[in-house]
Amino acid sequence: MNAVATFTRLREYMVGPSRFMILLSCFELGIVDALRKRPGLTAAQLGEAVSAKPDAVEQLLHLPVKEGFVAFDKASGGYSLDAFAGVSDADLQRVLPVLNMIKVVMLRQLFYLTDSVRTGSIVGLDKLYGFEGNLYEAVAEHKDLRESWATMMDDVTAHMDPWFFRNIHIPPGSRVLDLAGNTGLGAILTHRLKASPGLRVTTFDLPEKEAECLENFRAEGVAEHCSFIGGDVFKSVPKGFDVVLIKHFLDMFDKDDVRTILNGVSEALDVGGKVNILVPVYPEDITEPSSAGVDIFPAYFLACTMGQGGPQKLSTYRKWLEEAGFRVTRTVAQDLTTMPGALIAHGILCATKVA
Repeated sequence: MNAVATFTRLREYMVGPSRFMILLSCFELGIVDALRKRPGLTAAQLGEAVSAKPDAVEQLLHLPVKEGFVAFDKASGGYSLDAFAGVSDADLQRVLPVLNMIKVVMLRQLFYLTDSVRTGSIVGLDKLYGFEGNLYEAVAEHKDLRESWATMMDDVTAHMDPWFFRNIHIPPGSRVLDLAGNTGLGAILTHRLKASPGLRVTTFDLPEKEAECLENFRAEGVAEHCSFIGGDVFKSVPKGFDVVLIKHFLDMFDKDDVRTILNGVSEALDVGGKVNILVPVYPEDITEPSSAGVDIFPAYFLACTMGQGGPQKLSTYRKWLEEAGFRVTRTVAQDLTTMPGALIAHGILCATKVA
């Protein structure tokens, strides 16, 4: 790659944050919605519709026109949706929570990425909110973070978990442990999607999650089949279960912590016990176009959520499982080309304890 090509690519990094906010503002102002309802609106008409100066609207629309998201007719001075016209409202609704999360949770904290890497802590939370800890603790105290992050994660869970359960086997009547199951949604979905006579599902998480979790079980009518155990996965994993589920969790930690978790699960299971893992994964070749996750998740985990962690390749998780005494029986990775708006493919690993 010659110097000109290199600096052309560097330019994309320089203007990345501004491109992001210009596009997001077009959604937040309602410009995209207005053009979907009435194609051909001029900057003046759009300005009136979204309560903004026409000159400002025109400035914002230069980038979407350049990128082919929006079309501009020189003769009429009207704008209409171009590429965005072919994107359904449903697919856009999957993208917008991610854009909002990047704005609220990430943009300001990314200023402190270097400091967070040096200290292994979320410096931005301390600087911006006076909070010492990680994002998952901070959302309990800060509404803006909670609403933005939780909305995105609820959407991820709604789309990923049904796919996960379609691709795993839970023997009838199993005793299932949902590791780090938060407030019970995973247990509820397990009971609904893998129901069988005698199936019991237990959420395992920090003790302070118990009251909300049990209330969710009652509200969903599964209290007879689902229960809660409080504890810390880094201290011990409850025994007496046939199947352990680990979803949306391992990517939060570095290698040593992931190995601690997997070793704890291995110690808790009898030989023949099963573990089923759902986790974001990088492709084996990170230079592939499908490796979009490397554009965001290192910064997301290191500067905005945990101060550590990040997705791994399926082969890496397989190796760590084998080191913990498991035999991997099945792996599945999603195809990003079939997932409009997704940032990263998720993977499933199914394994059986053998030693």
